[in-house]
Amino acid sequence: QVQLVESGGGLVQPGGSLTLSCAASGLTFPHYDMNWYRQTPGKERELVATITSAGGSTNYADPVKGRFTISRDNAENTVYLQMNSLKPEDTAVYYCNAEHKILRRIAYWGQGTQVTVSS
Repeated sequence: QVQLVESGGGLVQPGGSLTLSCAASGLTFPHYDMNWYRQTPGKERELVATITSAGGSTNYADPVKGRFTISRDNAENTVYLQMNSLKPEDTAVYYCNAEHKILRRIAYWGQGTQVTVSS
């Protein structure tokens, strides 16, 4: 059974930093591109960052470029999202997503972790 388990969310001050982790199990982790999404009530789920299966390429949504960094450790089956210079508009539930690099319709989601940026 495939599981993606996010951790690291919480309450942080504007300008602060937070690092999210997503631990994967039940799948061959190096076969999957990994993504972080976020969602706020009333808004569509937004793709935040992507990292390819071997970690050779990353992409970021414009609002987080220069502030967020996605990385992965294939030996530990874990993907990370380091978030710096956080803004209130970054407040959302953050979701980890795995997409098979060839069979793209094979995809899995974590349960989400809440990030709240507030003074």
